[in-house]
Amino acid sequence: MVMEGEGGKSVQELHAPSSICFGCGPSNKDGLKIRSFRCENGLEMEFTPTEEHQAFPGMINGGIIGTLLDCHGNWTAAIALMDRSGTTEPPCTVTASYSIKLRRPTPFGETLSITGEVIEIWEDRARVMMVLSANDRVCATGEGLFVAVNEGHPAFHRWN
Repeated sequence: MVMEGEGGKSVQELHAPSSICFGCGPSNKDGLKIRSFRCENGLEMEFTPTEEHQAFPGMINGGIIGTLLDCHGNWTAAIALMDRSGTTEPPCTVTASYSIKLRRPTPFGETLSITGEVIEIWEDRARVMMVLSANDRVCATGEGLFVAVNEGHPAFHRWN
């Protein structure tokens, strides 16, 4: 069950409206502009690929799939770290590592559903499992480690 943010806004729109990230930045006019929402066990999102996201006719490019999983996983970690610390704003997190498994071709013309769930959490980092499905069939899975960064790190102010 999706729990939308205030005014139906995604976590990206609520916490990083000026972000230019290719995958999740609301301010990147050429980006994917993913919109992640709270759900019972983490975050979930839907994404409808367009023609330029294809690797070949009818199938989505693996790099696009990786970007969707990476950005959604990163936000899943950031929101979990915010909730764990009891703050009102998520820490700026970056990807320390992630891997994906392309389990079957991801079809073009379908809405993709992606879930992110924290499987381990520490004070400044979280390990997240991501699943991408089309028509209730798992097409890709991923796991990532996302770390909160401090002042002085080049990405520290990227969500402001």
